[in-house]
Amino acid sequence: MRMLAWVLGIILVTNGEALAQQTLDSAEVRRDTLDSRILHVDRVFILGNKVTRERIIERELSLKPGDSIRASELQGTLLWDKNKLYNLRLFNTVSVRALELGNNHIDLLVELTERWYIFPVPIFELSDRNFNEWWNNYNHDLTRINYGIRVYKNNFRGRNESLRFTAQFGFNRKFDLQYKIPNLDRKQKQGLTFNFDFGAPRNMSYQTLDHRLLFLRKESVVRESAGAGVTYTYRKTFFETHAFSLSYRNASVIDTVLQLNPIYYNNSKTRQRYFQLSYYFVSEHRDVVMYPLKGYQLTGYVSKTGLLPDDDVSQLEANITYSTHHQIGKNLYLSNFSSLFWSAPRNQPYTLFEALGYRNLIVRGFENYVIEGPSSAVNKTTLKKKIFGKSWTIDQMPLEQFNYFPLAIYVKLFADIGYIENYPYYQERSLNTRLSNQLLAGAGGGLDFVTVYDLVIRMEYTFTQDGQRGFFLNMKKEF
Repeated sequence: MRMLAWVLGIILVTNGEALAQQTLDSAEVRRDTLDSRILHVDRVFILGNKVTRERIIERELSLKPGDSIRASELQGTLLWDKNKLYNLRLFNTVSVRALELGNNHIDLLVELTERWYIFPVPIFELSDRNFNEWWNNYNHDLTRINYGIRVYKNNFRGRNESLRFTAQFGFNRKFDLQYKIPNLDRKQKQGLTFNFDFGAPRNMSYQTLDHRLLFLRKESVVRESAGAGVTYTYRKTFFETHAFSLSYRNASVIDTVLQLNPIYYNNSKTRQRYFQLSYYFVSEHRDVVMYPLKGYQLTGYVSKTGLLPDDDVSQLEANITYSTHHQIGKNLYLSNFSSLFWSAPRNQPYTLFEALGYRNLIVRGFENYVIEGPSSAVNKTTLKKKIFGKSWTIDQMPLEQFNYFPLAIYVKLFADIGYIENYPYYQERSLNTRLSNQLLAGAGGGLDFVTVYDLVIRMEYTFTQDGQRGFFLNMKKEF
């Protein structure tokens, strides 16, 4: 739904300025030579960073002037550095090469093409969790569209800082402002993110029935919600990041919501206020984060909602995920994702109910459903083969940021399984029991289209263990 953002992000691939030195291509040098040499780095040249400060780029490089490395390790090190730079999402193309000077001395050449960093993006998107829910559950109702504008300023001051402002109207009215500073100190290990948001929709989901969200629609505002938060990040190494987040939320609903769902808030209150403290950990070892083909990622978080005695809620939750990606043949890839989630106590107001059906916590084939519970487990496996890959340069385009268009297509098979424990409130009243407390399984095949500005389009046909089948369209990576 954000096609314009991706289109505006298209940038030029330039050849760069050639150096009058011999290129050392470690993929073409004989292995017996590589295994026996120690290479010494003299200089690092960076080309193409018109906006980005060099220290932001140098932070991702494993080798600095004066360093030494075994020749047998050079190719792998340069490849990881290339991936780290690309995963900053500041550049559309990245090249990291070694230039041989003789006598086992090398220079490093980093060539980049930068993205378009500032643009307003019109909002015209579905208010529902995914296209399939909107199409199947809500009869592709066009009144459920959100519209407005979202303004991005990425790579602010050339320091990888970002500003984002959202003014959204339509089905779900909200406003938010975020300022992210990933590099506070000289060593670029510490960062801060500030968030502010306000929402006043005239439509809202107030209850789940048969694993489908029910909505209340009024001509006036039905809920107001305001929040603020600050997140401190510590990037200990190239691959590991720790984050601590403190936030506050103040929300209220009209009396009608409590009449329809008495447990929407605790104790039939029309207002809910609380502080939340969270810790996140990410160990990122994947090649391209937005569509990984090799490597692995480990994530985890622990969150406590309700820190003060007068907070309206109290909940402790934890989640751990692990994904791995392997190349098992020519253009053939196997990937797997696992997630475990737990929360307590199990009796909570509806607003704190957790569910399968959001983000990556979904069993494919059940996209139409929200399956709620205090604990869950999911495993997803995909086998895919790249059947097409090409990029085009449109020389007639007057701006260099807009003349490059890449496209890759993958055909795939997949199989998912999951389990979610039901909430006691539902069990006691025989609500939303059809898909909980049992093994869920879905399998099928499809196509992935990967193109400009990290856009991934997934077209999948899925069969489930209870005999359901259908076509599903998604606009994000699977995990």
